[in-house]
Amino acid sequence: MTEIQIIWLALLQGITEFLPVSSSGHLILFSKLTSFADQGQAMDVALHIGSIMAVILYFLPTLWEIMQGLWKSRFLPNFKNEGCQLFYLLLIATLPVVFCGAALKYFGTDWLRNTKIIGWNILCYGILLWIIDSLSLTARKIKNLEVKDALLIGLAQCLALIPGTSRSGITITMGRFLGMERREAAKFSMLLAIPAILAAGLLAGYQLWQEGNMQQITDAISGVGYSFIFSLMAIFVLMQWLKKWSFLPFVIYRTTLGVLLLLDAYGIYDIKTLFM
Repeated sequence: MTEIQIIWLALLQGITEFLPVSSSGHLILFSKLTSFADQGQAMDVALHIGSIMAVILYFLPTLWEIMQGLWKSRFLPNFKNEGCQLFYLLLIATLPVVFCGAALKYFGTDWLRNTKIIGWNILCYGILLWIIDSLSLTARKIKNLEVKDALLIGLAQCLALIPGTSRSGITITMGRFLGMERREAAKFSMLLAIPAILAAGLLAGYQLWQEGNMQQITDAISGVGYSFIFSLMAIFVLMQWLKKWSFLPFVIYRTTLGVLLLLDAYGIYDIKTLFM
Protein backbone atom coordinates (compact mmCIF):
# COMPACT_ATOMS: atom_id res chain seq x y z
CA MET A 1 0.00 0.00 0.00
CA THR A 2 1.40 3.40 -0.97
CA GLU A 3 1.84 6.28 1.45
CA ILE A 4 -0.54 8.48 -0.54
CA GLN A 5 -3.29 5.85 -0.29
CA ILE A 6 -2.82 5.64 3.49
CA ILE A 7 -3.03 9.44 3.80
CA TRP A 8 -6.19 9.63 1.71
CA LEU A 9 -7.78 6.83 3.74
CA ALA A 10 -6.78 8.49 7.02
CA LEU A 11 -8.22 11.81 5.86
CA LEU A 12 -11.45 10.09 4.87
CA GLN A 13 -11.61 8.26 8.19
CA GLY A 14 -10.82 11.38 10.21
CA ILE A 15 -13.52 13.43 8.52
CA THR A 16 -16.25 10.78 8.54
CA GLU A 17 -15.80 8.85 11.81
CA PHE A 18 -17.50 11.35 14.09
CA LEU A 19 -19.69 13.06 11.56
CA PRO A 20 -22.93 11.08 11.13
CA VAL A 21 -22.10 9.96 7.59
CA SER A 22 -20.54 6.45 8.05
CA SER A 23 -16.76 6.12 8.03
CA SER A 24 -16.84 2.37 7.30
CA GLY A 25 -19.03 2.92 4.28
CA HIS A 26 -16.72 5.61 2.93
CA LEU A 27 -13.60 3.47 3.48
CA ILE A 28 -15.15 0.61 1.53
CA LEU A 29 -16.34 2.93 -1.25
CA PHE A 30 -12.88 4.49 -1.59
CA SER A 31 -11.44 1.50 -3.44
CA LYS A 32 -14.64 0.99 -5.43
CA LEU A 33 -14.61 4.56 -6.75
CA THR A 34 -10.85 4.96 -7.30
CA SER A 35 -8.01 3.00 -8.86
CA PHE A 36 -6.67 1.93 -5.44
CA ALA A 37 -6.99 -1.66 -4.28
CA ASP A 38 -9.23 -2.49 -1.31
CA GLN A 39 -7.21 -1.79 1.83
CA GLY A 40 -8.89 -4.59 3.78
CA GLN A 41 -10.47 -4.71 7.22
CA ALA A 42 -7.13 -4.66 9.09
CA MET A 43 -6.33 -1.19 7.75
CA ASP A 44 -9.92 -0.07 8.41
CA VAL A 45 -9.51 -1.05 12.06
CA ALA A 46 -6.11 0.68 12.29
CA LEU A 47 -7.65 3.90 11.00
CA HIS A 48 -10.41 3.61 13.59
CA ILE A 49 -7.80 3.17 16.33
CA GLY A 50 -6.28 6.51 15.33
CA SER A 51 -9.72 8.07 15.69
CA ILE A 52 -10.16 6.60 19.17
CA MET A 53 -6.79 7.97 20.26
CA ALA A 54 -8.09 11.39 19.22
CA VAL A 55 -11.26 10.88 21.28
CA ILE A 56 -9.20 9.91 24.33
CA LEU A 57 -7.07 13.05 24.03
CA TYR A 58 -10.01 15.40 23.40
CA PHE A 59 -12.09 14.01 26.27
CA LEU A 60 -9.22 13.42 28.68
CA PRO A 61 -10.84 15.57 31.42
CA THR A 62 -14.03 13.49 31.16
CA LEU A 63 -12.09 10.22 31.30
CA TRP A 64 -10.22 11.51 34.36
CA GLU A 65 -13.59 12.32 35.96
CA ILE A 66 -14.68 8.74 35.26
CA MET A 67 -11.57 7.32 36.93
CA GLN A 68 -12.06 9.56 39.96
CA GLY A 69 -15.72 8.57 40.20
CA LEU A 70 -14.90 4.87 40.05
CA TRP A 71 -12.23 5.24 42.72
CA LYS A 72 -14.54 7.15 45.07
CA SER A 73 -17.28 4.57 44.53
CA ARG A 74 -14.87 1.66 45.04
CA PHE A 75 -15.68 0.58 41.45
CA LEU A 76 -19.24 -0.26 42.48
CA PRO A 77 -22.28 1.16 40.59
CA ASN A 78 -23.16 4.55 42.04
CA PHE A 79 -25.41 6.71 39.86
CA LYS A 80 -25.17 9.60 42.32
CA ASN A 81 -21.55 10.07 41.26
CA GLU A 82 -21.48 11.43 37.68
CA GLY A 83 -18.11 9.88 36.79
CA CYS A 84 -19.10 6.45 38.05
CA GLN A 85 -22.53 6.80 36.46
CA LEU A 86 -21.01 7.60 33.06
CA PHE A 87 -18.70 4.57 33.25
CA TYR A 88 -21.56 2.15 33.89
CA LEU A 89 -23.78 3.77 31.27
CA LEU A 90 -21.02 3.28 28.70
CA LEU A 91 -20.47 -0.30 29.90
CA ILE A 92 -24.16 -1.14 29.53
CA ALA A 93 -24.30 0.51 26.11
CA THR A 94 -21.25 -1.48 24.97
CA LEU A 95 -22.52 -4.97 25.85
CA PRO A 96 -24.97 -5.39 22.93
CA VAL A 97 -22.34 -4.66 20.26
CA VAL A 98 -19.92 -7.14 21.85
CA PHE A 99 -22.36 -10.01 21.34
CA CYS A 100 -23.50 -8.83 17.90
CA GLY A 101 -19.90 -8.26 16.80
CA ALA A 102 -18.91 -11.75 17.91
CA ALA A 103 -21.81 -13.24 15.94
CA LEU A 104 -20.85 -11.31 12.79
CA LYS A 105 -17.22 -12.35 13.22
CA TYR A 106 -18.35 -15.98 13.27
CA PHE A 107 -20.57 -15.73 10.20
CA GLY A 108 -18.26 -13.36 8.27
CA THR A 109 -18.74 -9.77 7.14
CA ASP A 110 -17.34 -9.64 3.59
CA TRP A 111 -20.84 -9.92 2.13
CA LEU A 112 -21.71 -6.63 3.83
CA ARG A 113 -19.08 -4.70 1.85
CA ASN A 114 -21.66 -4.18 -0.88
CA THR A 115 -22.58 -0.93 -2.64
CA LYS A 116 -26.32 -1.59 -2.52
CA ILE A 117 -26.28 -2.22 1.24
CA ILE A 118 -24.11 0.84 1.85
CA GLY A 119 -26.25 3.05 -0.39
CA TRP A 120 -29.55 2.10 1.23
CA ASN A 121 -28.14 2.49 4.74
CA ILE A 122 -26.57 5.88 4.04
CA LEU A 123 -29.84 7.14 2.54
CA CYS A 124 -32.38 5.70 4.99
CA TYR A 125 -30.52 6.35 8.23
CA GLY A 126 -29.69 9.85 7.04
CA ILE A 127 -33.39 10.61 6.57
CA LEU A 128 -34.14 9.03 9.95
CA LEU A 129 -31.58 11.32 11.62
CA TRP A 130 -33.21 14.37 10.02
CA ILE A 131 -36.72 13.37 11.16
CA ILE A 132 -35.71 12.62 14.75
CA ASP A 133 -33.36 15.60 15.05
CA SER A 134 -36.11 17.91 13.84
CA LEU A 135 -38.84 16.59 16.14
CA SER A 136 -36.99 15.68 19.33
CA LEU A 137 -36.56 17.76 22.45
CA THR A 138 -33.10 18.94 23.49
CA ALA A 139 -33.38 18.97 27.27
CA ARG A 140 -31.46 15.92 28.52
CA LYS A 141 -27.79 15.69 29.34
CA ILE A 142 -25.67 12.56 29.83
CA LYS A 143 -26.17 12.76 33.61
CA ASN A 144 -29.94 12.43 33.02
CA LEU A 145 -29.62 9.09 31.22
CA GLU A 146 -30.87 5.90 32.85
CA VAL A 147 -29.96 2.25 32.35
CA LYS A 148 -32.72 1.70 29.80
CA ASP A 149 -31.51 4.70 27.79
CA ALA A 150 -27.95 3.36 27.67
CA LEU A 151 -29.25 -0.03 26.59
CA LEU A 152 -31.28 1.50 23.76
CA ILE A 153 -28.27 3.46 22.51
CA GLY A 154 -26.20 0.27 22.73
CA LEU A 155 -28.74 -1.68 20.71
CA ALA A 156 -28.74 1.10 18.11
CA GLN A 157 -24.95 0.86 17.90
CA CYS A 158 -25.29 -2.77 16.79
CA LEU A 159 -26.84 -1.54 13.53
CA ALA A 160 -23.55 0.22 12.77
CA LEU A 161 -21.89 -3.17 12.23
CA ILE A 162 -23.54 -2.96 8.81
CA PRO A 163 -21.50 -0.56 6.60
CA GLY A 164 -23.27 2.65 5.63
CA THR A 165 -25.26 2.94 8.86
CA SER A 166 -22.71 5.18 10.67
CA ARG A 167 -21.90 4.29 14.29
CA SER A 168 -21.91 7.92 15.34
CA GLY A 169 -24.99 8.66 13.24
CA ILE A 170 -27.17 5.89 14.63
CA THR A 171 -26.14 6.42 18.27
CA ILE A 172 -26.65 10.18 17.96
CA THR A 173 -30.05 9.50 16.35
CA MET A 174 -31.07 7.33 19.31
CA GLY A 175 -29.71 9.92 21.73
CA ARG A 176 -31.77 12.65 20.05
CA PHE A 177 -34.81 10.34 20.10
CA LEU A 178 -34.34 10.10 23.87
CA GLY A 179 -34.30 13.90 24.09
CA MET A 180 -30.57 14.51 24.49
CA GLU A 181 -28.95 17.81 23.51
CA ARG A 182 -27.01 17.57 20.25
CA ARG A 183 -23.56 18.09 21.81
CA GLU A 184 -24.37 15.71 24.65
CA ALA A 185 -25.54 13.02 22.21
CA ALA A 186 -22.38 13.49 20.14
CA LYS A 187 -20.17 13.33 23.25
CA PHE A 188 -21.77 10.12 24.50
CA SER A 189 -21.47 8.63 21.01
CA MET A 190 -17.75 9.40 20.85
CA LEU A 191 -17.05 8.05 24.33
CA LEU A 192 -19.03 4.93 23.46
CA ALA A 193 -16.72 4.30 20.52
CA ILE A 194 -13.69 3.81 22.79
CA PRO A 195 -14.33 0.28 24.17
CA ALA A 196 -15.87 -1.13 20.99
CA ILE A 197 -13.16 0.07 18.61
CA LEU A 198 -10.28 -0.64 21.02
CA ALA A 199 -11.48 -4.24 21.32
CA ALA A 200 -11.64 -4.58 17.52
CA GLY A 201 -8.20 -2.95 17.24
CA LEU A 202 -6.59 -5.34 19.70
CA LEU A 203 -8.04 -8.32 17.85
CA ALA A 204 -6.91 -7.01 14.44
CA GLY A 205 -3.47 -6.17 15.81
CA TYR A 206 -3.07 -9.65 17.24
CA GLN A 207 -4.05 -11.21 13.91
CA LEU A 208 -1.54 -9.02 12.03
CA TRP A 209 1.18 -9.95 14.50
CA GLN A 210 0.42 -13.65 14.04
CA GLU A 211 0.60 -13.32 10.27
CA GLY A 212 3.99 -11.63 10.61
CA ASN A 213 3.53 -9.38 7.58
CA MET A 214 5.79 -6.45 8.49
CA GLN A 215 4.62 -4.33 5.55
CA GLN A 216 1.00 -4.59 6.71
CA ILE A 217 2.05 -3.77 10.27
CA THR A 218 4.03 -0.73 9.09
CA ASP A 219 1.10 0.45 6.96
CA ALA A 220 -1.25 0.02 9.92
CA ILE A 221 0.98 2.09 12.20
CA SER A 222 1.11 4.87 9.60
CA GLY A 223 -2.66 4.71 9.27
CA VAL A 224 -3.10 5.12 13.03
CA GLY A 225 -0.86 8.20 13.09
CA TYR A 226 -2.46 10.01 10.17
CA SER A 227 -5.98 9.11 11.30
CA PHE A 228 -5.27 10.48 14.79
CA ILE A 229 -4.35 13.91 13.39
CA PHE A 230 -7.32 14.20 11.03
CA SER A 231 -9.78 12.80 13.59
CA LEU A 232 -8.73 15.28 16.28
CA MET A 233 -9.44 18.16 13.90
CA ALA A 234 -12.81 16.68 12.94
CA ILE A 235 -13.90 16.28 16.59
CA PHE A 236 -13.07 19.89 17.32
CA VAL A 237 -14.99 21.13 14.27
CA LEU A 238 -18.07 19.00 15.03
CA MET A 239 -18.30 20.02 18.69
CA GLN A 240 -18.00 23.70 17.73
CA TRP A 241 -20.56 23.28 14.94
CA LEU A 242 -23.16 21.75 17.27
CA LYS A 243 -23.07 24.79 19.56
CA LYS A 244 -25.22 26.67 17.04
CA TRP A 245 -26.34 24.40 14.20
CA SER A 246 -28.12 21.12 13.52
CA PHE A 247 -27.22 17.95 11.59
CA LEU A 248 -29.04 19.10 8.43
CA PRO A 249 -25.90 19.55 6.23
CA PHE A 250 -24.84 15.97 7.01
CA VAL A 251 -28.34 14.72 6.20
CA ILE A 252 -28.24 16.49 2.82
CA TYR A 253 -24.83 14.96 2.10
CA ARG A 254 -26.00 11.46 3.10
CA THR A 255 -29.15 11.71 1.03
CA THR A 256 -27.24 12.87 -2.06
CA LEU A 257 -24.55 10.23 -1.69
CA GLY A 258 -27.07 7.49 -0.97
CA VAL A 259 -29.08 8.27 -4.09
CA LEU A 260 -25.92 8.36 -6.25
CA LEU A 261 -24.71 5.04 -4.86
CA LEU A 262 -28.04 3.36 -5.50
CA LEU A 263 -28.18 4.71 -9.06
CA ASP A 264 -24.71 3.26 -9.56
CA ALA A 265 -25.49 -0.06 -7.85
CA TYR A 266 -28.57 -0.63 -10.02
CA GLY A 267 -26.74 0.32 -13.24
CA ILE A 268 -28.58 3.59 -13.87
CA TYR A 269 -25.62 5.97 -13.50
CA ASP A 270 -21.87 5.38 -13.23
CA ILE A 271 -20.76 7.34 -10.19
CA LYS A 272 -17.10 6.92 -11.16
CA THR A 273 -17.58 9.61 -13.81
CA LEU A 274 -17.73 12.16 -10.98
CA PHE A 275 -14.11 11.34 -10.06
CA MET A 276 -12.67 11.47 -13.57
